[in-house]
Amino acid sequence: MTTRKILIVDDELSVRGSLEEWFREDGFHVETAEDGNRAIAKMEAGPYDIVLLDLKMPGMDGITVQRRVREIDPGAAIIILTAYASVETAVEALKLGAFDYITKPVDPDDLSNLVRNALRQKELAEENLRLKEKVSELIQSAPIIGGSPKMRRVLDTIRTVAETDSTVVIRGESGTGKELVARSIHAQSKRRFFPIVAVNAGSIPETLLESELFGHEKGAFTGAQYRRKGKIELAHGGTLFLDEIGDVTPKMQIDLLRVLETKRFTRLGGNQEVSSDFRLVCATHKNLEQMVSEGAFREDLYYRINVFGIEVPPLRERPEDILELARFFVEKYARAMGKPLRSIAPAAEEVLVRYRWPGNVRELENAIERAMVIGQGPAIEPGDLPLHIESGGGTEPAARSLAAVEKEHIERVLQEFDGNVTRAAKTLGIDRATLYNKLKRYGIRR
Repeated sequence: MTTRKILIVDDELSVRGSLEEWFREDGFHVETAEDGNRAIAKMEAGPYDIVLLDLKMPGMDGITVQRRVREIDPGAAIIILTAYASVETAVEALKLGAFDYITKPVDPDDLSNLVRNALRQKELAEENLRLKEKVSELIQSAPIIGGSPKMRRVLDTIRTVAETDSTVVIRGESGTGKELVARSIHAQSKRRFFPIVAVNAGSIPETLLESELFGHEKGAFTGAQYRRKGKIELAHGGTLFLDEIGDVTPKMQIDLLRVLETKRFTRLGGNQEVSSDFRLVCATHKNLEQMVSEGAFREDLYYRINVFGIEVPPLRERPEDILELARFFVEKYARAMGKPLRSIAPAAEEVLVRYRWPGNVRELENAIERAMVIGQGPAIEPGDLPLHIESGGGTEPAARSLAAVEKEHIERVLQEFDGNVTRAAKTLGIDRATLYNKLKRYGIRR
């Protein structure tokens, strides 16, 4: 207890003396003040854990002193000393944040119990603060690499929107890091101590997406052997990241609009409404405005989600970030693989900067990971990079559609892995179901 400090504020010398003696015997560091002005001066000179404060004093009264103490040190626990006749004022002090009050004449045992309880609450509050700080360190999202003007604007926008609860739409090509932006928004928001729950609407069939988002009751459909909470319910207090919202069906758009407006929904097979306080951050690589004009996306849902927009630029529009990203991935995989290879040869750097990266940051990371696996020298050489990158493929700014570029890239990756869909999906950074859908869409045979 010797590190715990108590300040006794009372105009009666006998009360100050008695209390000082009691708490010194208990091992506290005790100081006293006979009026409000001296108490405030002592508070300004250094912090106290407990302040025992008399309400009725000449000059500045106890309520005024309490207000000033709270301004100087909000963490100090204040216990009010009061005569029976001023209990009403003591209740007012409780409303202003005092821990508790005790009536005079003071019983030493009762007051000691009050002080111990106040210290326990203070210690819990301090521990809670330490845990929050630790959690803040642990939940920091992966860093967004890039010092180019376009990326600095993205980072500035993230900081601005993170302070709000507004719905955000993140736009950008595949592989630009839209989910990373969403996680960064969450990590900097007041919801960061609650989960961020991600759902890829583009890779889940409509029937499964409904259950995935809203959950289901036991027996809701064949195979539903138990109640299951949906992603919306799991995101309570936190953030729901809905990727590829442009792929959501018209029926699901209606359901989403309703839950966004009411924050209430019903699990599949249930009849009881469930509420969830969540923030929606969504992403898409599609042109939602064009989809609205074509009737493929509901206009009311568009305006509901498009409160704040962030455009993540493709890697070819920020070439100054390529080498910084590449070096980051080299360090990342060197640690993961335990390899001494930690640099990129100048010739390989030239290849990386010259290439146009149709797969964006995801393709760059995959290329570096592959180079780290096969590289044997002290630095990554051009020959360690995938053949199409080493040969300068994709360096010409040919006017081709994104679909054509994506199809060509998928075909190259599949060829590199001899048609193995699992390995190709991992390299592309997507799941197998998404890759199968793309193979079917583009008519690619394995």
